[in-house]
Amino acid sequence: MRLPPTQAAVLEAASATEARTIERLAEELGEKPETVTGAAFALEEEGLLEVTERTVEGVSLTEEGEEYVERGLPEQRLYEAALELGADEEPVSMGEVIGRSGLEGNEVDIALSNYARKGYGEIDSGELSAVPGNEEDREADALALIEAGEPVTDEEVLDALARRELIDRRESTIRSATLTEAGVTALMEGVEESETVGQLTPEMLTGGEWRDVEFAAYNVEADAADVTGGKEHILRQTANRVKDVLVGMGFEEMEGPHADAEFWINDCLFMPQDHPARTHWDQFALSNPEEIDELPAELVERVKSAHLEGVGEDGDGYHSPWTEEVARGVDLRGHTTSLSMRYLSGEAVGELEPPQRYFSVEKVYRNDTLDPTHLLEFFQIEGWVMAEELSVRDLMGTFTEFYERFGITDLQFKPHYNPYTEPSFELFGHHPETGELIEIGNSGMFRPEVLEPLGVECDVMAWGLALERLLMLMYGFEDIRDVHGTLADLELLRETEVIR
Repeated sequence: MRLPPTQAAVLEAASATEARTIERLAEELGEKPETVTGAAFALEEEGLLEVTERTVEGVSLTEEGEEYVERGLPEQRLYEAALELGADEEPVSMGEVIGRSGLEGNEVDIALSNYARKGYGEIDSGELSAVPGNEEDREADALALIEAGEPVTDEEVLDALARRELIDRRESTIRSATLTEAGVTALMEGVEESETVGQLTPEMLTGGEWRDVEFAAYNVEADAADVTGGKEHILRQTANRVKDVLVGMGFEEMEGPHADAEFWINDCLFMPQDHPARTHWDQFALSNPEEIDELPAELVERVKSAHLEGVGEDGDGYHSPWTEEVARGVDLRGHTTSLSMRYLSGEAVGELEPPQRYFSVEKVYRNDTLDPTHLLEFFQIEGWVMAEELSVRDLMGTFTEFYERFGITDLQFKPHYNPYTEPSFELFGHHPETGELIEIGNSGMFRPEVLEPLGVECDVMAWGLALERLLMLMYGFEDIRDVHGTLADLELLRETEVIR
């Protein structure tokens, strides 16, 4: 049998009793792995070799991960500084701890966003406390193991490090070759090297050998396979960054059901039961379950009283029908303010004492007309602050600080009406490509008709911001249907560079 030189060499180096990897064969033959791979596949097509594949995952440190192995994770350094200042005995000024830690720039946000998550302590009202005895850090230990070339089996920690982009997790394919019966027979009968070669090498060019060899024919019209790697969706990347920013600003995250009672979605927000936005033209009602069995009885009575009679000496209700049957109806939430109502009422995590800061970045569902800025489901950035003597200036300052973290500094505010906030205003930003002014959120101070039934006796400022609109201002997307949904532009998502 006549074979090209590389194929002949690979066939002779292969074994019928042992699967040898392409890397091993390449090392033995002094060839490049890709050259041996091509030869092995050609021999497999002739039935002389069997090529098997298995996938293995490799983990390596990013540049940032290597830096943290040497200097320590930002949250570790913040914790060590807090202990040095005695924050394990009484809270210490957050600015003082940051100054002692030596953290700079983006490291401060990273440290603050991970400090409470890891149980190092709490951050509250500009002060930081530390829990003694928390020097162990699983993520830091895993980074050290990876740097030393040791395996890490804790998938939860690896996922966390990958989300923080401190490690690269890459799958690689290991190919091995084994002689078939036909291959053994061919070797026994004898294999000769043909003059046909499949690759022009620098040595052949410089030595002039290319004049005397016959090159293998190639099908230049054959289609090559498109290879596109998967990655985290840009919307999810931005949502995670929003969470990190808000945690760094001292907020805690809320959780709650996507399908909820109209009581939490609308009634607690002082929206009358005959309000146009509560019809099925705007909301998605569920038939299974059709109703919530139980609601907190005392709270239901207080909310009902606010709707029918108003709140306070000069209060006045809506003078429209209100029934508990409607309040128990189950809808997909049209806003995540239903979570705010659960938390402010104490239903979610117990009674809260001011000051408090909470947020969520979750999906909401509305029966809107599809257009470049509206979808049937989208992400809402919900947030609220409970404290004494809050004002609209505090609310505007919060937005200014938040959006500056994303490079947006030209916010505009316009007075607005909401049934549940007074005063209220909408937020607008300029689209970087079209210059168009785009609404990016709605906000205000919760009315007494909302707060008093919930048992809240201080001010609460709140907002609902659109994550997709933030994405439009950051990246210049003109149609959010390009980003997610059935019409998503996959090439756009693959090619868009992530903004850090």
